[in-house]
Amino acid sequence: MSNCEEVKKRIAERGVKEILHFTKGSAGLTGILAVKAVQSRQRLEQDQRLEYIFEPTASFRKDKAWLDYVNLSISEINSSFFSVASERWHKSEGEWWVILAFDPVITAHGGVFFTTTNNIYSDVARDINAKGFEALFARSVKRWGSNNVSRGANLADNLTTCEQAEILYPREVPTEFLRRIYVRDGEDKDDTMAQLDVLGHKNVEVVIAPDRFKGR
Repeated sequence: MSNCEEVKKRIAERGVKEILHFTKGSAGLTGILAVKAVQSRQRLEQDQRLEYIFEPTASFRKDKAWLDYVNLSISEINSSFFSVASERWHKSEGEWWVILAFDPVITAHGGVFFTTTNNIYSDVARDINAKGFEALFARSVKRWGSNNVSRGANLADNLTTCEQAEILYPREVPTEFLRRIYVRDGEDKDDTMAQLDVLGHKNVEVVIAPDRFKGR
């Protein structure tokens, strides 16, 4: 069995249905739909089409060697990072957020890395293929020093041991794999559907699901 097929097999066994990425509903979503891809930080900074709307979620990244990768999550978002981004870095009246849900088949694409915890932590483990994927669901994950997280007995099979585990997708994730967008309320849904219509993504489902923004 090829590495690609093995990853697909593990995804199915664990019941992973979605790969997630959150962004602002204004500039972030508009840019993604316009260029038809979630681009890496490096490519966003270089894309002249986004010159006037590019605004990174994090103003500074410590993992500079990985700036040409898109950071994604399995089954649920990193709620601690989302909380900081939405309530501290980008807290402003009228700002709204969306969660993009991609087909999990993208995890089996070439060049994808899996990280057991936040990619900036000193003891993060990175790997590719099925071995890397399964490491995200280990009984214990080390973050740094003596900071470890254990897998809860009642944690669903499709949730990673550490909430901050990441998928690092090279270069850009095409929106052809975008299946749905989660929003918090009806107003956000209307705004999102308008963007999808204008920017040519009419087949993407929009779902009101405020709980998806809370993580575990």
